[in-house]
Amino acid sequence: MGIIQSKTLLPQIPEHVAIIMDGNGRWATRRSLSRLKGHEHGAKAVREAVKGCVELEIPYLTLFAFSSENWKRPEEEVNHLMGLFRFFIKREMNELNSAGVRINFIGNINKLPDDVQILVEYSVDLTKSNSKLVLTIALSYGGQEEIVNAARRLAEKVKTGELNLDDISEEEFASSLDTAGIPDPDLLIRTSGEKRLSNFLLWQSAYSELVFMDVLWPDFKKEDLQQAVDEYCNRCRRYGAVSV
Repeated sequence: MGIIQSKTLLPQIPEHVAIIMDGNGRWATRRSLSRLKGHEHGAKAVREAVKGCVELEIPYLTLFAFSSENWKRPEEEVNHLMGLFRFFIKREMNELNSAGVRINFIGNINKLPDDVQILVEYSVDLTKSNSKLVLTIALSYGGQEEIVNAARRLAEKVKTGELNLDDISEEEFASSLDTAGIPDPDLLIRTSGEKRLSNFLLWQSAYSELVFMDVLWPDFKKEDLQQAVDEYCNRCRRYGAVSV
C-alpha cells in the first residue's frame, strides 16, 4: 500500500473553476460570419458559465477574456472587443449584482481605454459586498507578465527593508500576484480542442486539473460545464503523493 496524504482524495465540486474561452473565430468562420460576430456570440456564453457556477454552488469563476498578446490583433477586432466589454458591463452588471455576483478583474487594466477602466472600477465597487460567486475577468492579462510584476514587488520590498530575502516563500510570492486572496483554480477548462495554457494563470494552475473540450466557446452551455465538473470529480488529485 502506498502513502496517501490527507489531500489525496476524489475531488468534490471544485471551489474555483477557470476557463480559457477559445473558439470564437472558428465558430464564426464555420458559419461564414465575421470574427466579430463570433466574439458577440461568445459573450453570450459567459452568461451560461456564470449561471452554471451559481447552480452548482461553485464560489469562484475566472474567465480569460483578453490576453496581453491580444493587443497584437487587427485594430478593428481589438476595438470591437473593447466595445463588447463596455456592452457586457452595462447590460449585465445589474443582473449580476442582483444575483450576488462579485466582480473582480486581473491584468494590466491601465492599458485599457479610459472609459473601460471607469466601467471596471464601477462594477467592482457596485458588487464588492456580494458573496454568491466571485467572477474574476482576466483583461489585458498575461501569466508571465504577472509573475514578473510579482517578482518586482518583492524585490522592491527587499530593497526598502520591508522584507528579508530569506522570508520569500511560495506563500509570499502568491500574495504578490494579481490573484492574491483567491484560491488557485481546482479545474481549468479550455474550449475549442486546443491543448495549451496560452499564458493563463501559470503559477496558480500548478496543480489544477485540466479539461480540454472540443466545444467552441460560443456553443458552451451549462451542460458543458457540468460535463467538465463530472470529469474533475472522477479524478484523484495526488499533489505529488502516491495513491493506493
